[in-house]
Amino acid sequence: MKLASFTIKSSGKKTIGVVLPDGGFLDLHGASNGTLPNAMIDFLERGSAAMDQARSLAATAGLGQSNVIPAYDVELAAPVPRPGKIMHTSCNFPAHLSELTTWKEPEWQSHNWGEFHFEHPTGFLEAPSSVVPTNAKVKVPHFTKQLDYEIEVGIIIGKKAFCVSPDEALNYVAGLTIFNDLSARDIQAREHSNKVILLGKSFDGSCPLGPYLVTIDEIGDVNNLGMILTLNGEERQRSSTANVHYKIADMVSWWSNITLEPGDVITSGSPPGVIAGRKNPTYLKGGDRIDCNVDKLGTLTTFIVE
Repeated sequence: MKLASFTIKSSGKKTIGVVLPDGGFLDLHGASNGTLPNAMIDFLERGSAAMDQARSLAATAGLGQSNVIPAYDVELAAPVPRPGKIMHTSCNFPAHLSELTTWKEPEWQSHNWGEFHFEHPTGFLEAPSSVVPTNAKVKVPHFTKQLDYEIEVGIIIGKKAFCVSPDEALNYVAGLTIFNDLSARDIQAREHSNKVILLGKSFDGSCPLGPYLVTIDEIGDVNNLGMILTLNGEERQRSSTANVHYKIADMVSWWSNITLEPGDVITSGSPPGVIAGRKNPTYLKGGDRIDCNVDKLGTLTTFIVE
């Protein structure tokens, strides 16, 4: 099942729904006569009963029926517009870590990438206010000259989890989505040299998320999903979730040492191919279009504007 958060353009109503095979969107709040909520985190907090009700309603829904909204009347939000936490996993693709070690700026070298360890996942928090949906227009921040991209998979937590084992971790995942980790590399490098990460990863618009929340049962093998990022139609990143060091269940288990709540997002980390790793990097600028495609999850598009 594909779930979405969206605004119905003709009425201005903000709601959540199921993406139907014929291209329509079933407004779950309307179709359930208000028994299902109109916000994704509230829906996820209802657990399996809400999921089952959504599937039942979607099974008989089709274009032309009440509460089925045609795609042209839908403006997508991020599937979770305001997560409680975004937990970013660092350097989870070993090939990306190798790429980092080639960056010559002294701020990067001071981070001693060669000493990076894989005893357990490592990462940092990103600001929930930085989330934007697919097709968002993201401004180049005035403080950076090195705006970069990173395709990642976003893991959306479905129920409260604390100290869960890898074997049971996927039971706490509502589904997956696509995440584009936009990064101000020059700011990030200076922050790295001081052993912190904040503005370089959490500026407004730095976390495009979407287009949908795709439930685990619809995906199948979450550890073998192809990932492709294109910039203005040119392929820049290609990999698979098969190439990560820590699998999705491992990451959920480790990060559940912090209580995870419905709607929280954990990111997979990025494969290699980012701009900063190119021989003669030309960073993102106004007019650029980034498309992030992940098998089974769709395409997340971001437009860069000055």
